[in-house]
Amino acid sequence: MKKSLIVLVGAAALILGGCAKQVSYGDAQEVETTTIDFGSTDLQKIAVEMTDSMLSSGSVTAITRSNRPIVFVESIKNKTAEHIDTESITDTISTRLINSGKFRFVDMTRVEAVRDQLDFQNNDALVNPGTAIQFGKMVGAQYMLYGNLSSINKQDGSDKDVYYKMTMRLMDLETGLIEWADETEIRKKQSKSLIGW
Repeated sequence: MKKSLIVLVGAAALILGGCAKQVSYGDAQEVETTTIDFGSTDLQKIAVEMTDSMLSSGSVTAITRSNRPIVFVESIKNKTAEHIDTESITDTISTRLINSGKFRFVDMTRVEAVRDQLDFQNNDALVNPGTAIQFGKMVGAQYMLYGNLSSINKQDGSDKDVYYKMTMRLMDLETGLIEWADETEIRKKQSKSLIGW
């Protein structure tokens, strides 16, 4: 009885051990091909191509030649059928542009938090009035950067095709003129083989 119990426990441990998941770190820049859906490689490709295009354009070179214009970035609109974290795309593009040293940014997503903090500093007895930052000192943006991510999905039997297009524009807020615009595209295909999974 004890011998069969030991064999049974050993077999169970072997089976459960074979089902254990293994986790390892990979290269964040490595091409990700797990599915046809929008992924990390697509995000990186879009961010690099859009910022490189903007920074190398003649009009942006002209407006950044003698100063660092102030820009606000509107969140990229997701016009695809997928749930895509477009805030991550927006953040990556903004970070690359800030790190270029050619622009300064105002973060419109944090205006309410800033307003709450300034209200606290100026109206709460706990704050030394000599150190409180006064209202009306923030700097307005000169340009707005905005964009859309759209997709077209096609399927024929087990073959799938998805096309992504990212469009971005930089608008002068004083004149309404578009100073820069570009788009980048990604096409991904998936075919199931007749043999295997």
